Amino acid sequence: MDRAFHALGDGTRREIISMLARSGAQSANQLRAPFNVAQPTISKHLKVLETAGLVRREVAGRVHLFHLETAPLQQAEDWIASHRSFWEGTLRRLDQFVGATDPEDGTS
Repeated sequence: MDRAFHALGDGTRREIISMLARSGAQSANQLRAPFNVAQPTISKHLKVLETAGLVRREVAGRVHLFHLETAPLQQAEDWIASHRSFWEGTLRRLDQFVGATDPEDGTS
């Protein structure tokens, strides 16, 4: 999961993930088209995504197609959801505590 979060920490890689989610498998050239970058740059981004397990490469002759792999995204979503629940509960209790001890309302 650390690799997935690292990979998702870059805007270009997040956009690649979005492109694959919207349009399905695409070649490296198709994924490079919206960006003003050289082929080696997009290849490095794809390698990071591949290492994180977020994309899968399919070689068809000279064309490399990249497919979105959703399992690591689901694991990250599950982790975030469990921590969101904890922090929302903690913040709600803190808010109740602060509201109960607010010196401006004359209570303590």
